[in-house]
Amino acid sequence: MRPPNNARFVFLDPHATVFFRDWDQVAGDTVAMLRAEAGRDLYDRRLTDLIGELSTRSEEFRHRWAAHNVRMHTTGVKLLHHPVVGDLDLPFETFPLGSDPRQVLVTYTAEPASPTQDALNLLASWAATNDDITRSAPDNESEPADSADTPH
Repeated sequence: MRPPNNARFVFLDPHATVFFRDWDQVAGDTVAMLRAEAGRDLYDRRLTDLIGELSTRSEEFRHRWAAHNVRMHTTGVKLLHHPVVGDLDLPFETFPLGSDPRQVLVTYTAEPASPTQDALNLLASWAATNDDITRSAPDNESEPADSADTPH
C-alpha cells in the first residue's frame, strides 16, 4: 500500500471536492507545488512516478500540469469541510526547517472564539470520546466494520 499523498487525494479521490471547499484553488496550488519540486530535482524517481500516475489518471491534473504554473504559498487560509464538524477556516503559515527548502513546518490556527475554534473543540471532544471507546473495546471490536464509516 502506498503512503498517503495529498496530490493523490486532491486529484483521484472524489471526496476531495467536498473536503476542500476551495478545491479549484487547492488543485492549482498542488500542481504548482509539484512543478516547483520537479524543478528542484529533475531525477526524483518517486516524484516522476507520482506525476506520471496523476497524468494518466486525472484529466484535470493533465490540464493544470500543462499550464506550467509554479508558485509557493507560505501563508493563507485552508477552507475545509470536515464530515463530523462541518466547515473549518484554518489560517496557515509555513516555516522552513534547516537548510533544505523541501522541509517545512506548517501551522494551522483557528481564530479565537470563532465557529472554527468551536468546531475544532467539538472534534477534539469527539475524537477523545471515540478513542476512549476504542481503548476499552475488545480487540476484535476496535476496528470499524466498514472503512466508508471512517472520516477522511
